Amino acid sequence: QDPTRVVSPVIDIINLDTFAYVAASSDLRGGFDWSLHFKWEQLSPEQKAKRLDPTEPIKTPIIAGGLFVIDKAWFNHLGKYDSAMDIWGGENFEISFRVWMCGGSLEIIPCSRVGHVFRKKHPYVFPEGNANTYIKNTKRTAEVWMDEFKQYYYAARPAAQGRPYGNVQSRVELRKRLKCHSFKWYLENVYPELRIPEESLYQTGMIRQRQSCLESHKSEAQEFPVLSLNPCISSKGTSATAQEWTYTYNHQVRQQQLCLSVYTLFPGSQVLLSPCKEGDNKQRWGKVGSHIEHIASRFCLDTETIGDTNESTKELVINPCESTAMSQRWDMVMS
Repeated sequence: QDPTRVVSPVIDIINLDTFAYVAASSDLRGGFDWSLHFKWEQLSPEQKAKRLDPTEPIKTPIIAGGLFVIDKAWFNHLGKYDSAMDIWGGENFEISFRVWMCGGSLEIIPCSRVGHVFRKKHPYVFPEGNANTYIKNTKRTAEVWMDEFKQYYYAARPAAQGRPYGNVQSRVELRKRLKCHSFKWYLENVYPELRIPEESLYQTGMIRQRQSCLESHKSEAQEFPVLSLNPCISSKGTSATAQEWTYTYNHQVRQQQLCLSVYTLFPGSQVLLSPCKEGDNKQRWGKVGSHIEHIASRFCLDTETIGDTNESTKELVINPCESTAMSQRWDMVMS
């Protein structure tokens, strides 16, 4: 028939202690959230209404794991498994995205049932720890297959930022060679139910250091507004707007179309406003305790006094993070 169809059974549960057999619902399909956490989902009323025959295959965005049937030649053509993944976890996302995006499809066959003994814990050892291994494997998947949407993975799983994930060059080349679709195509055609996080996940408010607030102000000599620390203004108005910042889901600190950015990734580098660019590492910041950390450099937002003491102004820079430095302590008063 069609060798590009990858099929999975309904997975029933065999009780670990008694071997009692518990039948699972046949109205389920695989789903996941942005942290790449697998979950079973009920078919929607619309999807159920379309199913005239209960034995019909169910299209599924993702399979649960190693329980599936695939044509051997097609499996080899698709690039088998990502062999640089470790031990357990995440491989089902990688192969599911690859099958759908590279010309195949995933189906659950309701009349095929396989019982599975779900253990309470893994019978093998994770040298890096279970969580770190899962992060490495899902991060490889996000970096190769999720395109610009990987920002939502990192936002939902902040522990993955800066973690090693090995070399993915051969998998990126495989994707090019197979002429696969984009992840945007996958979201639109395979899993439109996975919603792009809404603007409500953006927080707006002030960035404060003691009684002073981060403020932007226009300067005739500069193309973009410059940054300074000035007394906090609580009332509404133009000056208050200059102290209002939005911290976005993909770690930008922005004011309209301008984002907090750095000149270079060196310590002491000036922090400035520049036009927001999707995926620009110089514009990504994280809140870590009372620090605001620049993600790419791992330095912290800091203030340095310039000029003599009478006419001194504070300039914003990034510096190595120090837990005791008062100049690196910030409150993001967001709502």
